[in-house]
Order: sequence, then C-alpha cells, then structure tokens
Amino acid sequence: MESREQFIESKKNSRIQLGIIPGHFATNHSHVNYYVDMTSIKTGLKMARETAKELAADYSSKQVDTIICLEGTEIIGAFLAEQLAQTGINNGQDISLVTPELNSNNQMIFRDNTQKKIWGKQVLVLVASASTGKSINRALDCLQYYNGQLIGVGAIFSAVDKIGDVEIKAVFHDEDLPEYGNYMSNECPMCRSGRKVDALINSFGYSKL
Repeated sequence: MESREQFIESKKNSRIQLGIIPGHFATNHSHVNYYVDMTSIKTGLKMARETAKELAADYSSKQVDTIICLEGTEIIGAFLAEQLAQTGINNGQDISLVTPELNSNNQMIFRDNTQKKIWGKQVLVLVASASTGKSINRALDCLQYYNGQLIGVGAIFSAVDKIGDVEIKAVFHDEDLPEYGNYMSNECPMCRSGRKVDALINSFGYSKL
C-alpha cells in the first residue's frame, strides 16, 4: 500500500507536504478513496511549524484564549498558539492548549481541572481532518456543555467548507486530491463493485485488512 503513496504540496506553502494513498478505506463514518497521511505534518517540527503559520494567518485578527487540539494536533497547536501570541490581537497573550477525553458514550469531556480553560473563553478548535464533520460536531456539543465560545475551526485537511454557520479554515482541501470521494458505507460505489477494503483508518493511522 505504501508503494502507492504520493505527495502533494500546499498551494500556499511548498514546505508543507501531504501524503495520499489511493484505494478503498473505511472510517468510523464513511468510506473514502484516499488515505490522507498527515503523520509528518503532525509529528515533524518543521512541517508542524509551517502549518501553524498558515493557520495563524486566518485567526490573527480574532481573540483566542484556548485551542482545543483534536486528533493528534498538539504540536501544531503549540506552534499555532506561539504564532498567535506574537502578532495581531493576541500579541503578548497567554493561550491555553487542551485535549478532551472521550467517555463511554463517545462524548468529549473535560475534567474539573481543565474546565476553567473552556468556561467563558474564546475557543479555537484544531483538527487533523474534517471529512464528514461529525468529530467537529462532537466538539461543538462539548463547548456547549462548558460554555465555551467558538471562534473558528482549523484543519490540516478538510473535505467540507462549513459546519452549520462555522467556516473551516484548512491547509489542504478535497479539490487538492484528484477525484476525491467520500461516501456513506451503504452508498459506496467501491463496495458495490466488489472492491475489497484496503484498510481501516482513523486519526491514529491505518490497519490493513
């Protein structure tokens, strides 16, 4: 599978590269025809920093008190907080970074010691990938529990432009991938044609079948 991997550069910053593997993949929510590999962006210092710079440009004019980091985006989040705290309206401000837990009902929760970083704060949600928007909707529900004020959603890759009234700012979009397809499992044309699922995928990576 790895032999099929290709790399695409961000249109805004050639130093940011996204890995893509064509095939038939199943997520918790849907079937897709690409595995989008963000490992180097999420774990490498240089690309994480460059990604944060691109996202910071979209939010430098908005007050950000807290960044909620989902799907392994903590390194990017730290660089993003640093960028925002050096320029614009957030210049000199301390910005908190938090990651929620998932409870037995798959709901996002914060413990008592971190709730104060959300309650009444201006919150930016950072995700790795927004393919259907379900993870973002869970995060929005979580913000309502703890009275956080959403100011935006940032992503490495997004196949959707908005969730409700919330615009998603992303470094890569579905149009960057040739003929990207995202389907409900019961409507997947690859399944209908009898094509085997190559791997199960989530924010941690993939497991071949």
